[in-house]
Amino acid sequence: MSLFKYSLLAALCFLTLNCSKKVNKNRQTASQITVWLTKSDQTALLQKQNTPLVFGPETNSFPTIKVDETTRFQTMDGFGYTLTGGSADVINRMKSADKAALLQELFSPNQMAISYLRISIGASDLHATSFTYDDVPKGETDTALKYFSLDKDRKGVIALLKEILTINPKIKILATPWSPPLWMKDTFSFIGGSLQPQYYGVYAQYFVKYIQQMRTEGIDIEAITPQNEPLHPGNNPSLLMLATQQADFIKNHLAPAFQKANIKTKIIVYDHNCDRPDYPLAILNDPSVKPYVWGSAFHLYAGDASALSKVHEAHPDKHLYFTEQYTGIDGQFGGDLHWHIQNVVIGTIRNWSRTAFEWNLANDPKFEPHTEGGCTTCKGALTIGEKVERNVAYYIIGHASRFVPPNSVRISSNFVGQVQNVAFKTPAGKIVLIAENNSAKDETFNIRYNGKSALVTLPSGSVATYVW
Repeated sequence: MSLFKYSLLAALCFLTLNCSKKVNKNRQTASQITVWLTKSDQTALLQKQNTPLVFGPETNSFPTIKVDETTRFQTMDGFGYTLTGGSADVINRMKSADKAALLQELFSPNQMAISYLRISIGASDLHATSFTYDDVPKGETDTALKYFSLDKDRKGVIALLKEILTINPKIKILATPWSPPLWMKDTFSFIGGSLQPQYYGVYAQYFVKYIQQMRTEGIDIEAITPQNEPLHPGNNPSLLMLATQQADFIKNHLAPAFQKANIKTKIIVYDHNCDRPDYPLAILNDPSVKPYVWGSAFHLYAGDASALSKVHEAHPDKHLYFTEQYTGIDGQFGGDLHWHIQNVVIGTIRNWSRTAFEWNLANDPKFEPHTEGGCTTCKGALTIGEKVERNVAYYIIGHASRFVPPNSVRISSNFVGQVQNVAFKTPAGKIVLIAENNSAKDETFNIRYNGKSALVTLPSGSVATYVW
């Protein structure tokens, strides 16, 4: 045999051996399930378990969760929180090194990987004070919007968003107002009132200016809703905006203004509780409005997550979003973990939501700041004082955001007993199953995927994310 042929044969053998090793290694990795666990008694908090589970033949009679990637549903946009003005204030007060480490923890793709944020256009009730971006004295108006300014948020939310974008430039942002400028309302009050029809066109330009000036700051707004909780005019700030009014505003003013300004920001309607699916349906059922609407957003302080499926069934070409649920200061860790995973993370996504947001990202140990009359019982995912406390909402979102990046697709999985769950396939080809044991006892079951099974025991009231 010539030296050349011998060398070629040796090289082929070397490559074949190494390829075989790589294939075997990949097979071994694919056969293992990594488990991340949170227990209701807090003895495990989004904790990676030391021993992975292993797929093999199913040799028992326990019930089985069948994960089937051939049946696919919606594509996910992301998981996150509302970055309120108060959240920005308490984070911005941190020492620079501590703040930098926290932001990396929250937004780095290798850590919590928060992928979507909701912010307010002007003040929310978890700002220190109520304001809009065009406040003028009572009796005056500013129809030319010459006094429009982002200055009241520039050192707070805007400054913090710029830092977040250096960590995750692809993070998506949904923006929504709690109130228009008072001179546009029929009450000249931050609380309640309605938008006067003669200002619909000016208010549409207010949105245009906001999106354009945020873009100048380097912040792109992925989507807006015309009003936070339009059927709750008792908050500070707030506005009553009926479905007919929102439809008129979108069709005749907001959408044309966006088109003229070449703004591609998505318009998402409603942004309120699951007990009133008739609100988004009234808008979407109008063929003269529907083309301008990207989807509908929901909260869950009333009603049931099945309302999202009702809207989906009527308009499967439009998208669904879950944008707010708070944990309260009087809640218990285990109870909140169970309810929010079951209803917000699993329930809304199994009903076609592309997002799951908990409410405010952070506040101080006194649950401040907030406006006068704003929420005094909302507990942030983080409590920031002398130290940073990670509260239950941190783990609720973390069980999803850390493992299910944007563009993951929900796939089929079934419930067994009291174990509720939702499954995904990620863009990298990973399978993720989030499961919650709703039972008063530990539950043992199989996870079956591609003809192989792994036996699992999930403690009572616990949540686990399984990744393979």
